Amino acid sequence: MTNQIKYNEQGKILASVAMMKVLEAWGVKNVYGYPGGSFSSTMNALDVEQDRIDFIHVRHEQVGALAASAEAKLTGHVGVAFGSAGPGAVNLLDGLYDAREDHAPVLALVGQVPTTKMNYDFFQEFNEGPIFDDVSVYNRTVMTAKSLPYIVDKAIRMAYKHHGVAVVVIPVDLGWEEIADIPYESASSYHPADQNKILPMPTDDEIDAALEMIKQAKAPVFHLGRGAAGAPDELIELSEKLQIPIITTALGKGIVPDSYAGNLGLVNRAGSISANEALDNADLVIAIGNDFPFAENVYTKHPFKFIQVDIDSSVFGAHHHVDLGIESDGPAFIKALLAKSQPAPKSAVYEAELAQNKDWRAYLQMLMDRQTTPIEYEQVYKQINRIAEDDAIFGIDVGDNVINTVRFLDLKPNQKFTTSALFATMGYGVPAALAAKLSFPDRQVFNIAGDGAFSMVMQDLLTETYHKLPIINVITSNTTLSFIKNSQADLPMNPSGVDILDADYAKIAEGMGVVGITVTKPEELVGAFDKAVEVSKAGRPVLLDIKIKDKRGFPVEAMDMDPELTSQASVDAFKEKYDAQALRPLKDYFKEYGVEL
Repeated sequence: MTNQIKYNEQGKILASVAMMKVLEAWGVKNVYGYPGGSFSSTMNALDVEQDRIDFIHVRHEQVGALAASAEAKLTGHVGVAFGSAGPGAVNLLDGLYDAREDHAPVLALVGQVPTTKMNYDFFQEFNEGPIFDDVSVYNRTVMTAKSLPYIVDKAIRMAYKHHGVAVVVIPVDLGWEEIADIPYESASSYHPADQNKILPMPTDDEIDAALEMIKQAKAPVFHLGRGAAGAPDELIELSEKLQIPIITTALGKGIVPDSYAGNLGLVNRAGSISANEALDNADLVIAIGNDFPFAENVYTKHPFKFIQVDIDSSVFGAHHHVDLGIESDGPAFIKALLAKSQPAPKSAVYEAELAQNKDWRAYLQMLMDRQTTPIEYEQVYKQINRIAEDDAIFGIDVGDNVINTVRFLDLKPNQKFTTSALFATMGYGVPAALAAKLSFPDRQVFNIAGDGAFSMVMQDLLTETYHKLPIINVITSNTTLSFIKNSQADLPMNPSGVDILDADYAKIAEGMGVVGITVTKPEELVGAFDKAVEVSKAGRPVLLDIKIKDKRGFPVEAMDMDPELTSQASVDAFKEKYDAQALRPLKDYFKEYGVEL
C-alpha cells in the first residue's frame, strides 16, 4: 500500500513531544501561556519543537486564554492556551468562559503535580477536573504517558465538534516518559464538522410559509446574528426586494456593509434609534442565526410574530415563542427565500424606517466631524476610520467602546473585528490584538480599549514588544468606568465605584518598549494617528493615550423623544443634552409617509 504510514517500532519519543506533534498536525501555530513548575515537561517539548510551533509568552494566563479564544474566533481554528497547577489553572477561566459563550474551539492544557505526589495535599495540588466541568465540552486528566497524545488529539476533535472548550490536565511527570514514536494524531483523516457536514436546508413548504407570513405583515424586520454570515449580496437584494430592513446583533455587525441604507444597525443599548424603533413597531421578526442575549429586554416589549431560522432546532423558542421554526443554514435560507419570492409592493413603512436611519447616520457623522475640547470619542473613531486599512482587524475591549464601535466604526467587507460578545469580559482588547497580529502578520491590527479595561491587562504590552508585534493600541482615557456609570444613571442611586485614577499610559507604554503618544487636544489627533501608522509600519507597537471627555452617548435605552409620553420641555432638554435636535421619533416619519399601523 503506497499510502501506508511507516514508522520504526523501536523508536521512542517523550510523551510531551508526541503531544506537541499532535498539535502541529492539527495546524496549531501558537500556544499561549505562562510557565510553572508543574508544566516543565510541556515547556521542554515546546523548546524541542520551537521550529514548528511558537510559544507565546504572555504575562498572565487570563491573557493567554483570551488570546486563544480570539484566535479561534478570528481564524476558525482551535486556539491553545495553558496554565500550571493551581493558580495558573484558575487564571485561565476568564478566557475559557469567553470561548464557551462565543462558541469558539479552544484547547486548555493544565498542569498538575506529579502522579507520585497526587492526593498527598502537595504544593499547588488541586482537584482540577471539577474546576473546569462547567466551562468545558471535554475535560480529562491524563492517567498514563501513552495516553497523553491520544487524549489531546481527542480533545481537539471535541473542541471542533462542539464549538467549545476542551481541557486536558497533565501530571508533569507523564510528559517526561518515553513512549512509542508512532503517529497519534487523527487530523489527517478528520475534518471539523462544519467542513464536511451536510447543513440543513429549508424545504419548499417552509419557504412558502415564511413568504406567506411576510406577505401578511405590515412592518417586518430581519434580525441577523452571525449565523446569517456568508451571503451579503443576497441579503441586500432580499431586503430591497421584500422591502424589509435589517437589524443585527453585535456579532452580526459586518454581515452586510454598514453603508447599506437598509442596515439599521443594532438594537438595545449599543444600537441605533432607527433599529430600536423599527423593532418596537415590528409585527414580524425574522431571526436568522441569531443568539440574542438581550431578548428579555427587547423582545418582550410588545407582541409580534416570530420566524426563527437556525442550524440547531434545539435553540428554537429560547428567546421568543416561535410561530415558524426553520432548521436551516442561514445563507441557504436567505438564498432560497430570494429565489422563491416576488418583489413586494413599495412599502411606506420601509421608506419611513430608512428615512429615520438616514437622519441617524447624519447625526453620527455630525458628532464625528465637530471639534470639541476636551476630545470626544467620536473624533477618535473618525481617525480610526481614516487610517484603517481595508483588511484591518480590530480587537475591541468591553465597555463603552463596544457601543462606540457599533455606531462609529465603519467596518468594511474585508475587515474583521472581535470582542467578548456574550461573556463580555473586560481586558479582551490586548489579547485579541495579540492573536490577530500573530494569526495575520501582514494585516494592520488595532486594540481599542478604555482605560478601565486596558489597565486590567496592560502588562501584556510587554508581549507585544517581546514578540515584535506592531499593534496600534488606542486607549480612550476618561478616568471613569463609563458603561457602568451610565447604567447606574438609570437607577435610583448615585454613581458608585465608577471613578478610576488617571495614569500616564504613554509613559507606561514607553517603559515596556512600546512607543507612547499622549493626545489631549483635538488638533493633535491627525498627527498622532499618522505617527501611529508610521511607527507600526516600521515594525514597532504603538500606544495612543487619548484623554477624552467623560460623557454619555445617545441613550436609546432611555431616550425621551415623544412629548406625548413626557412633555415638550422634557424632550427639548433631552435633545439639548445629546445635541440631537435633528432626530425625530419614528412615528413622525410614519406620519410623513402616510403610514397607519
